[in-house]
Amino acid sequence: MEKALIQPLIAVVISCIIAARAYRRKSLDFSGAITGFVVMTTHLAVGTRFGAMLLVFFFTSSKLTKVGEDKKRRVDADFKEGGQRNWIQVLSNSGIATILVVAIWKLTGWQDLCLDSKESFLVTALIGGVIGHYCCCNGDTWSSELGVLSDDQPRLITTFKPVRRGTNGGVTKAGFLAATAAGSVIGLTFVLFGFLTTKCTYDAALKQLLVIPLSAVAGLCGSVIDSLLGATLQFSGFCTVRNKVVGKPGPTVQKISGLTILDNNAVNVVSIMLTTLLTSIACVYIF
Repeated sequence: MEKALIQPLIAVVISCIIAARAYRRKSLDFSGAITGFVVMTTHLAVGTRFGAMLLVFFFTSSKLTKVGEDKKRRVDADFKEGGQRNWIQVLSNSGIATILVVAIWKLTGWQDLCLDSKESFLVTALIGGVIGHYCCCNGDTWSSELGVLSDDQPRLITTFKPVRRGTNGGVTKAGFLAATAAGSVIGLTFVLFGFLTTKCTYDAALKQLLVIPLSAVAGLCGSVIDSLLGATLQFSGFCTVRNKVVGKPGPTVQKISGLTILDNNAVNVVSIMLTTLLTSIACVYIF
């Protein structure tokens, strides 16, 4: 009962501080800050590891967004100072995980559990889904933010033909490496905080180290899925007036690839859903 009161209160305080800081630094606009506060509070209140994964994704992606801003401004038609995100972008990158976290809370209450299907098959699947979710988000962000700064020539993932920087579905080796590293960081965060906050048997704790390579694969897989969707279902064209790659057709836009079926937020949601499902199944199989 005591933990049921203290942990949510701590979550509210921490989330309030982080959301206010992110708003002041223009990482989030006002709607994004309010939504982020609710999402962070939910994650931190239910489990320390869930909050830690969310915060690692948020802080690393926010920092990387601000790296090489001058170059990104020249390439990205939708560039925003500081990478400011609104409530739609916050939910597209955390909404599914929030639903899974609430489901875990309904099943287990206020406690940090081991990733062990012997305790609960369903809970293991849900925890695996949360891990996969943030591996995909982090992998996509790192690959996008670092890939565009790479000197490698981007190639369309479906045809391997060279394309302009900023083209949806354009990939580089540096981007894939970044996505793999990003997934590994999420897995490492889960494992380290698990050691600190859960009471697992020695064998169960040791086995959770497998989350790190699994997360690396999930980060890469999420990036690949995102790129495939971007190359096929998301429009990319070159605007001869703005001299940039844009995401909508127009009279001055020369088509590069894709269809006008999904926008960037929708691509993120679909890739997250697929990576979440695959990682969830992998966790049940492994653990």
